[in-house]
Amino acid sequence: MGLIKAALGAAGGVMADQWKEYFYSEALTSDMLMVKGKKKISGRSANVFGSDNIISNGSVIAVADGQCMLLVDQGKVTEVCAQPGEFIYDAGSEPSVFTGDLGSAVKNTFVSIGKRFTFGGEAPKDQRVYYINTKEIIGNKYGTPNPVPYRVVDERAGIDLDISVRCYGEYSYRITDPVLFYTNVCGNAAESYRRDDLDGQLRTELLTALQPAFAKISAQGIRYSALPGHTEEMSAALYEILSKKWKELRGIEMVSFGVSSVKASEEDEQMIKQMQRNAALTNQSLAAATLVGAKAQAMQDAAKNENGAAMAFMGMQMAQNADGTSAAQLFAQAAEKEKEKSPQGQTQQWTCPNCGASNTGNFCPNCGTKKPEAKLSFCPNCGAPVPDPSNPPKFCPQCGNRLKD
Repeated sequence: MGLIKAALGAAGGVMADQWKEYFYSEALTSDMLMVKGKKKISGRSANVFGSDNIISNGSVIAVADGQCMLLVDQGKVTEVCAQPGEFIYDAGSEPSVFTGDLGSAVKNTFVSIGKRFTFGGEAPKDQRVYYINTKEIIGNKYGTPNPVPYRVVDERAGIDLDISVRCYGEYSYRITDPVLFYTNVCGNAAESYRRDDLDGQLRTELLTALQPAFAKISAQGIRYSALPGHTEEMSAALYEILSKKWKELRGIEMVSFGVSSVKASEEDEQMIKQMQRNAALTNQSLAAATLVGAKAQAMQDAAKNENGAAMAFMGMQMAQNADGTSAAQLFAQAAEKEKEKSPQGQTQQWTCPNCGASNTGNFCPNCGTKKPEAKLSFCPNCGAPVPDPSNPPKFCPQCGNRLKD
């Protein structure tokens, strides 16, 4: 039993009179995953009373592009053909496999699942032709009905926490192993199998796989708001998680995965923004600038106070005294930190005031003079400027803090 290319087996025009049946399938829409082949009997055919589920020797089976034909005997796949063209059914030859662009995996599946035997000229009791849609099935929408956990990592802000997000988009898939698909998914369907029969299960498994996929993506430091720009990473993560269920069990592979929107709850978004804002204010310069801006706004509001500007300015001064930190102090602390910073491996140079030699250590190697101490420009306690940095007073004139011994 096997298929022979019609063009190779034809001898002139007489072959048309020998074709007893003609099996075909109309164009498979994206909603149809599997359909039973139709039998068209021409006016010149002698087999006008043939059974619906018997294929006579010499019949023709047509295969269109984007289809895979399966010849099924008593529920077992005995022929596979994904190569477009017309083929003559020969009941006396060995089974043949025309895999087209499906690859060698289909051949291996056919050998392990298929049933190889010949009919010896006798037609079997039940023999059918099925067509599997091998085109990309697009437009499969998904959406998380319940929030999905997503880990947010922001090393700069010191954030490492789990939030809840909702994700929406579309994905597409393709049947890459029709034998597995027929055997494990739609083998019990008599006439057709539609995508609606499978979409619910695929969508549920996809949403279940989103959580570990999100864990893989978040571990790479990708923010949830940037997920629409990282669909390739999401597809790879989902493919790794779903390959066993979809590819190895059903013969289905995900082709593409798209994210249209990802949204966290308002509470989580506000919490993240507040934590990032607080982390930013650990920088003394930013904190000082924020404080200056807040005071300027407070002064503008105080000038508009209907109860009197004096009362408003008094309240502002009380708040500043209660805080205990001024913008000048913050700016001074930031300046000191910047002064302490130096590029790794780079040593600061100084000029000896005694002999004029350039040095990098604490003492001049030429004359032994000690490295001069850095000039104090601001009081480290209150941030007040020092009148004479070259000869600072022992105590700060503003707050009384000791400046030198």
